[in-house]
Amino acid sequence: MKRETFLEFRILQKRGIAGERLGEIETPHGKFRTPVFMPVGTQGSVKAVSPDELRQTGAEIILSNTYHLYLRPGHKLIERLGGLHRFMGWDGPILTDSGGFQVYSLAKLRNISEEGVVFQSHLDGSRHSLGPEQAMDIQQALGSDIVMCFDECVSYPAEYKYVERSVQLTSRWAERCRKHLNSPAQALFGIVQGGTYRDLREKSAQYLVGLGFDGYALGGLAVGEDRETRLRVIRETVQMLPEDKPVYLMGVGAPEDLVESVGLGVDMFDCVMPTRNARNGTLFTTRGRITIKNARYVDDERPVDGQCDCYTCTHFSRAYLRHLFLARELLAYRLNTIHNLRYYMRLILGLRNAIEDGGLDAFKKTFYEMRAENELE
Repeated sequence: MKRETFLEFRILQKRGIAGERLGEIETPHGKFRTPVFMPVGTQGSVKAVSPDELRQTGAEIILSNTYHLYLRPGHKLIERLGGLHRFMGWDGPILTDSGGFQVYSLAKLRNISEEGVVFQSHLDGSRHSLGPEQAMDIQQALGSDIVMCFDECVSYPAEYKYVERSVQLTSRWAERCRKHLNSPAQALFGIVQGGTYRDLREKSAQYLVGLGFDGYALGGLAVGEDRETRLRVIRETVQMLPEDKPVYLMGVGAPEDLVESVGLGVDMFDCVMPTRNARNGTLFTTRGRITIKNARYVDDERPVDGQCDCYTCTHFSRAYLRHLFLARELLAYRLNTIHNLRYYMRLILGLRNAIEDGGLDAFKKTFYEMRAENELE
């Protein structure tokens, strides 16, 4: 049975056998175009930048996390203060992850059962329980535009039998999420699991499609598998999903992953790579990555990327950015983050334009040729 929500997904253009496409998603807090990259604002903040600076990079939608906001400052506090949009000063669309991945990756001790997960907080060791109904209640209190089902993320590699049981559990949790969420202002996405096993991915997808969600996500990837395996799973799974619903690839976000996955029909992406790498001094450019602390940049007057129009590249040299980073000046993290986010937004814009013009293959060819030259490093 179809959920009645305010979310509307329109396919504006589709080209190619693989399924690359242009789309638009309308939410109560505005529209955004697809393919889209969502900067990660885990704790209600995209690290080191303000909402205004985020908008200037071209961001249209951001991601925040249920697990982190539940632990600190608490979803009930955020609800009392007007919801997450008002709390963090971001008036555009927000997607909230369910917290399943964070329980998998951060919780010190966890016990998984039919009811959900009992875990110890990574902050202070306190014990908590989180299940499908609680995940829905928390996300409803936050007021996000797109809500994710609670799921179990399986590590890689994992035995077939374990992944099979996990898929069955995640499917039952998804049904409970769908029954429990009663906010028509919030769209609900199901998460396809199944590890690297094609038949288990297919079982997961079929069950979720039968329940009827507003969109579908590919979970359980970028957890240790090689890129060739990851692309195979993406290609196979996208073809199992309905064409009239948005497809979201969770947590997979290297530039190469975006370029390849857009060509396979993925509409939405998120990843901490641009912000985390910025804080570690790694900057993305059209010719690959550079490590700004390297001695070769000590007197380099050039911008990080001569093709970039961001605030960082139009005002500062690599030499200055290197100085800031080595001096541990806070401005280093802000300027690096602005550049990396703008790089990602420009990459997505380039992919959209290539699809519109029917030139995705040519775009990919140029993308890889520029990296092969590797002139910056």
